[in-house]
Amino acid sequence: MPDHSNRPVDPDFAVGEYQAAFSDAYPLLLISEASLNDLNNRLPEPVAMKRFRPNLVVNNTKPYEEDSWKKIIIGECEFQVVKPCSRCILTTVDPETGEFSGKEPLRTLATYRKQSGNVMFGQNLIATIKGKLEVGMPVEIIS
Repeated sequence: MPDHSNRPVDPDFAVGEYQAAFSDAYPLLLISEASLNDLNNRLPEPVAMKRFRPNLVVNNTKPYEEDSWKKIIIGECEFQVVKPCSRCILTTVDPETGEFSGKEPLRTLATYRKQSGNVMFGQNLIATIKGKLEVGMPVEIIS
C-alpha cells in the first residue's frame, strides 16, 4: 500500500508515530464475543460480529470486560488499548448484502453504551510490539 494511504492516529489518545490504513481511525479493533452476545440479547433480532468489522475477536470474557483493559499481549505481540470505538451508521448495514437494517443496532446501543454523545462498542488498539497472530492464541491482560 502506498505511504500516502496511511493516516496518523489521534494523538489525543495514542502518543507516538502510529498510523492507520483501511480503517477509520485506528489500525485494530477488538470486540469480545461476550459483548456481542449481551448486545444481541437486547436486540429485536441478533446481528453478526462482522457488522462491527473488528479484526480481533476474543472469547472467554465477561461482557464489556475489554473496556477495562489498557495493555494486552497475544503471542509475541503487545497492544495498547487506546480508546472505545465510537460507532457510526455503517453498523446498520449488512457488509455481505449491503442492505440497510433500519436503526439497529445503534438504537439499542445508545440506550446503554453512550459516552460524550457517541455510541461506543469495541476497543481501538495500536500494536506497540508487532509480530504474527494466529486464530486461537491466548490473550494475556497486562493492565
